[in-house]
This record gives sequence, C-alpha cells and structure tokens, in this order.
Amino acid sequence: MRSPEMVRGDRQLFRRRRKWVNGPLIVGAGPSGLAVGACLRDHGVPFVILEKSDCIASLWQHRTYDRLKLHLPNQFCQLPKLPFPRDFQEYPSKAQFIAYLEAYARHFKLHPQFNVAVASAKFDDTCGMWRLRCRRTETEVEYFSQWLVVATGENADCVVPEIAGMHEFFSDHLMHVCDYKSGDAFRRKKVLVIGCGNSGMEVCLDLCLHNAFPTMVVRDSVHVLPRETFGRSTFELAVGLMKWLPLNLVDKVMLALSRMILGDTEKLGLKRPCIGPFELKNTQGKTPVLDVGALGKIKSGEIKVVPGIKRFLHGKVELVDGTTLDVDSIILATGYRSNVNSWLQGSDFDTDGFPRTPFPNGWKGSSGLYAVGFTRRGLSGISMDAVKIAEDIARVWREETKHAKAKHMIACYRRRTSRS
Repeated sequence: MRSPEMVRGDRQLFRRRRKWVNGPLIVGAGPSGLAVGACLRDHGVPFVILEKSDCIASLWQHRTYDRLKLHLPNQFCQLPKLPFPRDFQEYPSKAQFIAYLEAYARHFKLHPQFNVAVASAKFDDTCGMWRLRCRRTETEVEYFSQWLVVATGENADCVVPEIAGMHEFFSDHLMHVCDYKSGDAFRRKKVLVIGCGNSGMEVCLDLCLHNAFPTMVVRDSVHVLPRETFGRSTFELAVGLMKWLPLNLVDKVMLALSRMILGDTEKLGLKRPCIGPFELKNTQGKTPVLDVGALGKIKSGEIKVVPGIKRFLHGKVELVDGTTLDVDSIILATGYRSNVNSWLQGSDFDTDGFPRTPFPNGWKGSSGLYAVGFTRRGLSGISMDAVKIAEDIARVWREETKHAKAKHMIACYRRRTSRS
C-alpha cells in the first residue's frame, strides 16, 4: 500500500508543469516590463511577461500614497512609442499615471500572466536556455526561454532598518511608507517619519495638511532643490545646462539658484552633501529632493526636523543628541531595494541586486540575460534600456527565424524531389 507521503509526492509531480517560451521571458509587469514588451511587440517578437501580483504596476497601484505625483515633467516620464495624453498635468498624478500604464498595456496588447511568483532562475548549460521555477496558486511551473529580461526594478522590496526597541514598543503603530495612503488616519497624532527623501518630505507635508504633528528624522545629508526655477522645471533646466556646461559647473549653478529660492537649508537641519546634486545622482544613485511645499512647513515649524535615533522606549524615542520625544506612530520612509539576488542565480548582478556592468551598459548581461529599470535614472532610464533590449533581441530573433525558414524550405524541397 502506498504511503500518504508518496501520494502527495505524485500529486506534486502531477501539478508541476513545463512551458517552453517562443521568445523572451520578462519578469515584472511594472513600467520596465511593459516598456520592453511594447518595444518587442513593435519588432514582431513574441514574449511572455510574468508578474507575481494581481495587476500591472503593483508598486504604483498598491504601495504609493494618494497625493503622489511624478516629480519630473511628463515629457521625461513617458514610456517608448506612446506619449502621455495631451490633457494630462505637467506633473501627472498617481491616478493619471496608472491610467496611462493601463492604456499602454491595452494599446500594445500586453497580457501579463499574473500571480506567478518566480522562486528561482538560472541558466541551464545543458539545454542552453534560462530555466525559471515559478509558483502559480497551487501549481508549480517551469519556464524555459532563450532570453530572460529582469524587469523587477530597483524598488521591489521595502527597506526596514533595525533600531533598538522599534518593533517591541511600536509594533501596532509602525508602518512602512508603502502602506501609507493618507494623513487622515493620523489627525492630532504625533507622527515620527524616519527618512528625508522625496517620500519622507511628501508624507510629512500630507500629515500637516491633515492636522497631524510630524517630526522628520534626518540622519544623513540631503540635497533639496525647488521643483521649479523661474517657472521652469529644475530638472529640465539642469538637463539643458548639461548640453553646454560640465556637470560640476551645472551643480554649482543649480545650488546657487536653489539657495536664492529656498534659502540656506542647513539652518533648517538639512545639511547638504559635499558632492553636488546631479553628480551625486549619477555616481551614487541618490536622488535630490524636489520640494513641493514641505520646506515651507519646516520653516514655519509645522514639520520638526531632528537628528538620528538612538533607541525607542515606551511611547517615546531617544535621539542621538540625548533628547526624547513623545511619539504616537512611526512611518518608515526608508526606501526600497532590489530583490534580484533572492531568485536569480548567476554573477551578472552585485550584492545590492544591480547589474555589475555600470551605466549605460548594464542593460545587457551574459547568456541572453537583460536588465531594465536599474539605471537609477527613473522612467527615462527605463525607456532607454527597453529600446536597446528589444533591438538586441529582435536582431537575433530575425537571424534565427531566417535560418529556420531556410532549413524548412530545404527540407520541403528534398521531400518533393524524393517523391518525384
């Protein structure tokens, strides 16, 4: 008689399926994966998009706050081959951007396979293909493909720091910014926001607008720039200057303009890095904060700025300078990170989950591996990489298709002549 373990093993084997993909496999249905899919569609190359969540752009749909807008003008944020609608705001809202992505998927007939989580991916030397072990509900599926496009991006997983006492004393009043939607639930609350990037600044502003009392923890130096300079996008102005001036001089010009418009931010507890904002962005991937109103609240005292945290106590936090604060809730605006190393086997990515080959050539790895969305240059970087990846794959696809057709014609000719 067969044991229950053997029966379960047979059932598991029965549920495991194998699929050979005629074209590249794209992991991730965010802007990166959609952009590659659209470019491949334009070249006539078939593909499959795998997405672990239940929708496209799950980060935007499920893990962003309501007041979020794109920080750059829309001409720098649209994906390849389909511009934003003309009636969109210059800085599209969260709802507008999601609507654009959904329209983008419909326009290019992109149909990701949802709820498919990739457990592991490796290149199989035996068959010369990428082999992905995935789980979809109760079924295990192995996908095989000649090409693998990693499109999970820089922001796949939340970063949660370890600070003494944080989880012990605030487990019921602690959230990452990915779970924050609105300040409405924090009215009249003392909220500690850990992090001073764009998300931390905007969450503090949103809390103020909902009559909460935010305090922002600033552990490191940070560049704060006005979103607009003389009625023009600061980023657009900097890009224009880079065509004529070296990067270090552009940084000096932008910092001088920023000081003229915003004042001395160091007096507000926001110390600037020694490296200029755009050089820092290019070399270390640290994005400058584009102010949309938070700085005014800091100047008025509605947002308090404090240094780093030493430890948490019951309902309080002790800072590195020895002072203590009463706290009702904590929001971690501590960013995100790549999760590639948790499922991709190989040496093309470093320990931080980024391509080892530096920008602008990190889009192509070895053995048919590609990466999109890892440039630290936002949506414009995604678009550039997506175009290159699709062109590279399409070139090989056309050559192989041409050879396959030639072999088929020769085989047909031989069959005809042998029959005659």
